[in-house]
Amino acid sequence: MTLNPAIIHETMSLLIATHLPNLRHRGKVRDTYDLADGLLLMVATDRISAFDVVLPTGIPKKGIILSKLSAFWFQKMAHIMPHHLVAMADDEAALAAHQVELPPGLGQEVRQRAMVVRQAQRIDVECVVRGYLSGSAWAEYKETGTAGGLPLPKGLKESDKLPTPIFTPTTKAEVGHDMPLSTHDIMSRYGDEMASLLAQRSTEVYNSAAEYAQERGIIIADTKMEFGIIDGKLSLIDELLTPDSSRFWDISLYEPGGPQPSFDKQFVRDWLTQQGWNREPPAPELPPDVVAKTAEKYAEAYRRLTGDDLNEVRSFLAKVYVTLKPTVNDPQGLTVRGGLQMLGFQQVQSVRMGKYIELRLEVPSREKAEEQVREMCRKLLANPVIEQFRYEIEESLI
Repeated sequence: MTLNPAIIHETMSLLIATHLPNLRHRGKVRDTYDLADGLLLMVATDRISAFDVVLPTGIPKKGIILSKLSAFWFQKMAHIMPHHLVAMADDEAALAAHQVELPPGLGQEVRQRAMVVRQAQRIDVECVVRGYLSGSAWAEYKETGTAGGLPLPKGLKESDKLPTPIFTPTTKAEVGHDMPLSTHDIMSRYGDEMASLLAQRSTEVYNSAAEYAQERGIIIADTKMEFGIIDGKLSLIDELLTPDSSRFWDISLYEPGGPQPSFDKQFVRDWLTQQGWNREPPAPELPPDVVAKTAEKYAEAYRRLTGDDLNEVRSFLAKVYVTLKPTVNDPQGLTVRGGLQMLGFQQVQSVRMGKYIELRLEVPSREKAEEQVREMCRKLLANPVIEQFRYEIEESLI
């Protein structure tokens, strides 16, 4: 079974929706299609939801970040849990290794936002792990002293770190709001062993990820993950530890006692709350400044956690000026000296001509441009005829 090329609704680098044959499911953010041999193409669009409602405004490149960050975490957590990821749809080598064929007309806009995954028997539980007291857990705690029905110590402040992470699962609602689930609810649906395993593995994944993120300046306050059965094994599916599914806070700005500056869609939630929205469809349009700030926050979270910058490139013009060693035969210098002396400038006894080299670079940042130019110049200086060099770099709009 193959897919035809995508028909894409795309505006200003936004991928809002995909319309491909063999649609299996269209969620709040992801469009999932059937491929051959039990595989699925899962496309993370640039749609954004808040309070379980899809907003009319998208966030540029959000889908790229969600897919690539999920892939990063799936691979990093593989020592704890197997996962459904086969290959990123823009990774030609991985696709070839797994003998996955994608339609030749599938554009890069879709490929860089898509994962090829194994089909799973999904467990209809949102496995939420909380390490800090925030969001709905804080609201519940103020009312009852509990979070997810679990008793917590008295006197906690908003955003306080919990003594130990807690497992507070919810339903996975296709429409409307997710609802809390008790351990008994999960046991009655899936059995005691599965209920215990979901809580255990979810907490292990959270603890491992939280430790890693902390070393990179990010607190993972809470997160939700999903599981399914693949080849008889409990496996991570859907997305994992993204700004959509987690609260990411800046360690350097962390101060308990109120909401925290975040790298996730809490910024959007806060703006919507300030507008007095009742959290029911239709949601209001996001203004350009909120869209831009949200995109910036998602990109910063991705950069900190992965060390990558989405391979975005900017154009820089580097001008390298090279001076030859005086022992090098320099016919141009000799010509200039002779010409100057013929014009009466007898005081000019020697001339050394420099060399000017212009380089146009496509790199993510000025820092990367300078790093590469310095490295090139160091290797150029190893040339026995070169004495010294200097360079200038400017961003090019061409």
